[in-house]
Amino acid sequence: MYKYIRQAWKNTDDSYIKELMQKRAPEWRKENVITRIDRPTRLDRARSLGYKAKKGYVLVRTRVRRGGRRKTRFTAGRRPKRMGVTKITPQKSIKRIAEERVARKYPNLEVLNSYWVWEDGKFKFFEVILVDPHHPSIKNDSNINWIGEKQHTNRVFRGLTSEGQKTRGLRNKGKGAEKVR
Repeated sequence: MYKYIRQAWKNTDDSYIKELMQKRAPEWRKENVITRIDRPTRLDRARSLGYKAKKGYVLVRTRVRRGGRRKTRFTAGRRPKRMGVTKITPQKSIKRIAEERVARKYPNLEVLNSYWVWEDGKFKFFEVILVDPHHPSIKNDSNINWIGEKQHTNRVFRGLTSEGQKTRGLRNKGKGAEKVR
């Protein structure tokens, strides 16, 4: 079953996903920026990133504005080249910004991971998987109880999630750098 869901999400133009999401996206735009949801939109992706349908796991959908930073133009004398208005891009990826915003909204939960859901001309939508490190079902699960240890607090703000490591250049070790002989 997960194989077919994954294939449908890989080619959204050829599958039923595009029509479905074009109906859902206007509803999502009317919702709050950060919305708690009952079940994942992409079950295959959520499961592969560690989500389980049990107590202690929380799913949140969020939207972030697309594009670079928008700076206001100067009114006083500068030539356009020196205004510093265009090509201002953030150091963090939009996905990492989404994870951090969700973490600020839910300070008692830890961000496990996140995944892309949809995008339109103005917004990108992500679903973030949160874990309650103090919940008994999480404490008793040997696969996930590591998240309750002291060194894993505020992991999203220290760039320890998958997207944080990617932004910091830790994911592809050895790629891009020439080997010295």
